[in-house]
Amino acid sequence: MGGVSYINMMGLDPKAGRAAWTVFLLGLVIFLAYSIRHTLVIFALALFFAYMLTPAVNFVDRQIPASVSRNVSLAIVYLAFIAGLVGAGIAIGSAIAEQATTLITKLPQVVKGTDPLAAIPLPGFLTPMRARIVDAIRAQVESLDKEAFPLIRTALTQVAQRAGGILEFVLVPILGFFFMKDGAKLRDNIVEWTTRGRNSIILEEIFNDVHILLGHYIRAVVILSAATFAVYTAFLQSTGGQYAVLLGGVAALLEFIPVVGPLTASVVIVIVEGSSGYGHILWLVIFLLAYRLFQDYVLAPYLMGAGVELHPLLVLFGVLAGEQIGGVPGMFFSVPVLAILRVVYVHLQRSRLRQTTVVGGT
Repeated sequence: MGGVSYINMMGLDPKAGRAAWTVFLLGLVIFLAYSIRHTLVIFALALFFAYMLTPAVNFVDRQIPASVSRNVSLAIVYLAFIAGLVGAGIAIGSAIAEQATTLITKLPQVVKGTDPLAAIPLPGFLTPMRARIVDAIRAQVESLDKEAFPLIRTALTQVAQRAGGILEFVLVPILGFFFMKDGAKLRDNIVEWTTRGRNSIILEEIFNDVHILLGHYIRAVVILSAATFAVYTAFLQSTGGQYAVLLGGVAALLEFIPVVGPLTASVVIVIVEGSSGYGHILWLVIFLLAYRLFQDYVLAPYLMGAGVELHPLLVLFGVLAGEQIGGVPGMFFSVPVLAILRVVYVHLQRSRLRQTTVVGGT
């Protein structure tokens, strides 16, 4: 209220002054959030990590006596999660590393000597442009060979030199532990601190809806990513494709980036397999299209529920804007941020409608 009082002293209209003060505060919050966006990304990843493990923690918590602390359930789930990561790293990581090394070594030479589109029937209007398309693909692969592949070869050195990155990687599960342990207390404290007894019901409703939304979204994305890895890898292996585990892993990771990620994965898979002598490119394209339709219109809506109700154009805008603001993490967080803003907007509109109804009724 200090800003509004100062505006009154200046002789300005109070309503306009409050609006200007609100815009100033909002701009300041946005500026501060952008300035510390790296830290916010770490905390957001930890929050998402907590949402991913919460169902397992709740399940274990129901199996042990009520007198036992919830920290025991957290410890059991964390140990199981670490064991699962180690097992997956041994079973899958070695195959991915081996296939990645082979791909990095062979792909540039293979693309230079073969037509990567030889097994792909292009539409008639694109046939005259086949040579140009092939040259463009070769140029992109050569660019990868000069820029991306050397970075992969020196990845271990890069990690060893960036101890801060390792620290951040360790911080995510630690912060996630505290979110799961004290999340309810933190939420109650935020509500009390921000509302001080006024309009606390609205904030409680917003927190509850956001809690449900994030829970559905994170668990859905993890399941969709795992399903993509399993289905893509199984299809490529059963049809004689090379680098099946590697390409399945790439597709699973890119599943976390809405719209752009799955499209990029499909293009990469078609180019790599087409350049490696794969004999079923047309069936591969049909499979990718069919699986995308099934996942986008059947599996994803079933897993996410009605919480993420965003128009595809808004999702695409959020992904592109998120990339400019925060790179790959910004692309990943774009959809949940937009969905949360939608929840806040809907509740504020409902609150105004209730207030208008009460005033009109009196």
